[in-house]
Amino acid sequence: MAAATAAPHKRNAIQQKKWMQMNTWCWSFVIMSLFFYVVFQGYPIFCSLWYSLHNWSGMTSNMTFIGLENYKNLLQDELFWGAFKNSFKYMFMAVPLQVSVSLVFAYLLNNEKLRCRTLYRVCLFLPVVITASIVGIVMVFIWSTQGIVDYVLVNVGILEKAVNFLGDAKWAMPTVVIISVWKDMGTYMLYWLAALQGVSKDVIEAATVDGASNRQIFFRVTLPIIAPTAGIILILCTINSLKVFDLIQTLTGGGPFYATNVIATFVYSTAFTSTMGLPRFGYASAAATLFGAVIILLGVVLNGIKSKLQAMQ
Repeated sequence: MAAATAAPHKRNAIQQKKWMQMNTWCWSFVIMSLFFYVVFQGYPIFCSLWYSLHNWSGMTSNMTFIGLENYKNLLQDELFWGAFKNSFKYMFMAVPLQVSVSLVFAYLLNNEKLRCRTLYRVCLFLPVVITASIVGIVMVFIWSTQGIVDYVLVNVGILEKAVNFLGDAKWAMPTVVIISVWKDMGTYMLYWLAALQGVSKDVIEAATVDGASNRQIFFRVTLPIIAPTAGIILILCTINSLKVFDLIQTLTGGGPFYATNVIATFVYSTAFTSTMGLPRFGYASAAATLFGAVIILLGVVLNGIKSKLQAMQ
């Protein structure tokens, strides 16, 4: 009896020891990521919150504590609200295009009968690995009045005369959106490809045997199956579009006439340059903090919507 009772306790002790060893290994791999996150993400966020409560140019060692004064001034700042509106304008223009265009290319490249599909994937993903600053510098020449885009459109007869797409307030934002879709589409295409390759071939074959067309198979079979991935892609694309900075900074710098000035370029010009007067690091920190809170709230709302849609399936 004693031996029979001791055996389960011994097994439990062995399992508990293995579990502790596994946890130790997991934490040993995670600890470095946590360390770098705290150093390069957590600490700067805390500093930004602290600086937002001060009147500080960022160029002196003296800071004046002013509480929520920076936030009160932001609520009356037309340039801030203009940048705020432009950020969401960019999001509403870019996200539908990035999600839909990347899905179309992923669907086409998921066809096993397509020749050289690996080459096509590489070509479509190549812009993702190119530095945004390089893309911006090159695109400034391509979309200028003497660039290849104007040359083609004028010679084809679509335009009567050359247009400076990045220098015209009317065309600047749509042009930036087109360039960003080309630049970032490859990332979301890979997500879609991973989702499409997870769809069982048996389900597709069964729908084909039942007489469903390719269009019906995509909208009534494939799309509902990959809907959870679609929600994740939508959230990532939305958040990334609201954080856009490097591409716009190199393409237009927020111009012309603040037509492409988003929150990131507003924060940069306020904190580090003299284009908007003397640098105001504390004021820029308040703007970044306020908009960061908006992005977090939006992410929570989108995640809640995604969870409800998954529960309805």
